[in-house]
Amino acid sequence: MKALTLTAPAKLNLTLDVLGRREDGYHEMRMVMTSVSLADEVTLTLEPGEGISLSTDLGFLPTDNKNLAVIAAQRLQKATGADWGKLTIHLRKRIPVCAGTAGGSSDAAAVLRGLNRLAGLGLSGEELAKIGECVGADVPYCVLGGTALAEGVGEKLTPLPALPKCWAVLVKPGFSVSTPELFAQLDGQKLHGRPDTAGMMSALESGDLPGVARRLYNVFEEVLPKRRREVVEELKSELVDRGALGACMTGTGSVVYGLYATEESALAAYAALKEIWPETFISCSETD
Repeated sequence: MKALTLTAPAKLNLTLDVLGRREDGYHEMRMVMTSVSLADEVTLTLEPGEGISLSTDLGFLPTDNKNLAVIAAQRLQKATGADWGKLTIHLRKRIPVCAGTAGGSSDAAAVLRGLNRLAGLGLSGEELAKIGECVGADVPYCVLGGTALAEGVGEKLTPLPALPKCWAVLVKPGFSVSTPELFAQLDGQKLHGRPDTAGMMSALESGDLPGVARRLYNVFEEVLPKRRREVVEELKSELVDRGALGACMTGTGSVVYGLYATEESALAAYAALKEIWPETFISCSETD
């Protein structure tokens, strides 16, 4: 029997722009993403036998081939023809679910990276990311991690300088957001604002944390249903009022986060906000 435990970091969108709908029905994206220390724990076990089984500490999550972690293992096995025996996956969830923080995609990426090591497949990160494209749009990014510009549907990745050392307070309000519905809303209206993606990359290049925080922007905030948009705006205001340099929704939501220059200010905001919003998390910009 062989076993390996990996971390699967959450991601935050520093910017998110949707450039338009493609002929294949997908949308052309341009976004800057970064990994943070908030992470799930993924344990892989290989032993004699066959098949793939998954367990998790969250009872409502699927444990069959509807889970991206299982799909990732299936895709890797199909791509390589590897016979690694019986695979058991256990997910210890810490990243909020259905929240725009890529928890499922990061779990899938951890499975790809872990099986590559456990089964001695010898694939490069880029090769694993290519396989990840068949699993989900965020999986290639999650395989490589760090801070990156993602284009296409998310598979075209350009590494960027790391987000300067900071802390993030993440808040998930009491609702999730339908990704297909938001994309449909985007298709039906003209956006009033766009992120300054070039300016964001320049701020990262110069290590300018206030410059990064000023440029946080996500076009999906504009097309949220009215009440949910109001909640997101309320959360952003609360984070800034409690010392955040800037605040933004990540992905298609519903998590809203603020960036803090010091751990002390982030901890103070975290403690206050958790009294109001139970699903509040604190994280560091650097991953182990």
